Amino acid sequence: MTNEELEQLKYPIGAFNCPLEITNEHIKDWIEILEQFPNRLEKLVANLNDAQLDTPYRPGGWTIREVVHHVSDSHHHSYIRFKWAMTENNPVIKAYNEQDWANLHDYTSSIEISQLHLKAVHAKLVHFVKGLKDSDLERTFIHPETYKEIRLKKNLGIYAWHSNHHYAHIENVMKREGWV
Repeated sequence: MTNEELEQLKYPIGAFNCPLEITNEHIKDWIEILEQFPNRLEKLVANLNDAQLDTPYRPGGWTIREVVHHVSDSHHHSYIRFKWAMTENNPVIKAYNEQDWANLHDYTSSIEISQLHLKAVHAKLVHFVKGLKDSDLERTFIHPETYKEIRLKKNLGIYAWHSNHHYAHIENVMKREGWV
């Protein structure tokens, strides 16, 4: 497999490209993606058996099962980051090692718990974000790996992209394997 083919498998929708000016239309679209994602994901994986769930989306990559668990954990972190940024002044958030989390025993378990968790986290996140003012979305947090300030409106876009990014990972392996 060429490096270009591997990059396409890693980033099937491309890397997140944040608009220079984030408009209210972007915000509305991103919230809609987050609102719909848990049900879209659930429908996508509904008929997969354990062998299919344990198929990596790319060589050396996570399995579909691990991707579902990862999305649940990652989006939980995102929700907490929104809350920190709204209750603290430009906080340094807590990062986590995604691969270490994926190596824990719960990433081999049934995906149903993570799907329920994702529905709950997205319901809370969407409700929370819809209640924010434009000025609230300008609030920031600092990511400790880059020490860059991230505005909440950008974080919203990152997690809308993240939803579509991992959805595409799963959808693409299902198409490659002829499961759809």
